[in-house]
Amino acid sequence: MESPEPPAGRSLVVAGALNLALAVAAGAFGAHGLRDRLPPDLLATWQTGAHYHLAHGLGMLAVAALLPRLAPRPGALAGWLLFAGIVLFSGSLYALALTGARVLGAVAPLGGACFLAGWCLLAVAARGR
Repeated sequence: MESPEPPAGRSLVVAGALNLALAVAAGAFGAHGLRDRLPPDLLATWQTGAHYHLAHGLGMLAVAALLPRLAPRPGALAGWLLFAGIVLFSGSLYALALTGARVLGAVAPLGGACFLAGWCLLAVAARGR
């Protein structure tokens, strides 16, 4: 009988895989759908969001794969911080590119801080097992 809540690793794999699919779609949309619609600086902003989205989606899968070898709580939290970083960093860059509202760029550093915290917490989780 399966437990009612999936283990943290399974949830991270699902979230990471879905984020990777979204990152590929975002990159393709930027390259093909936005190429003639956005000025070069905003298109570059979109592509930066897609690049970090893809890299940190892979990071989520890596954390999920490593969870059996990590201290469980900080390990899982590391993966979810990467997810938060994707939402805040990439999400704000996508929104900025589509709207041109530069104020949205102020959210990106919060996402960057989540990325950094996630990677640092992964090191803590590896050390603590």
